[in-house]
Amino acid sequence: MTTLKATLHDDLTTAIKARDQLRSATLRLTLSAIGYEETAGDSARELSDDEVLKIITREVKKRRDAAEAFDKAGRAESAERERAEAEVLTAYLPAQLSDDELRALVTEAVTETGASGMAGMGAVMKAVQPKIAGRAEGSRVAAEVKRQLSNN
Repeated sequence: MTTLKATLHDDLTTAIKARDQLRSATLRLTLSAIGYEETAGDSARELSDDEVLKIITREVKKRRDAAEAFDKAGRAESAERERAEAEVLTAYLPAQLSDDELRALVTEAVTETGASGMAGMGAVMKAVQPKIAGRAEGSRVAAEVKRQLSNN
């Protein structure tokens, strides 16, 4: 078992013992998503920490999107629950990049690829994604790449 997955299991056990319903429900759903991913495909396999991190990131994004949808529908209580679940999962993610750090990484990728104009966006995104690795949401990265390429 990977260390991140083991940590999630240990934290689930602790949350259940503490009768923390929000935390235990959130961790159960996340571990279920991890288990589903492990058994998807031709044969079962153990996920690496990076793959588990991607799943946690995806789950956080789902929660944030759901909270936004609940807000638009006027269901503040449900939106607040989704935000709380996202916050629980965010604790397992690496520290997010600041705007300045993100700007510097994107500038470096633009220089590396020699991209100019929006036609080079794919190449820049491909170059910058491994450097960011879960430390910034894709929408933030894409917005910064667009901003820099439109200024060139």
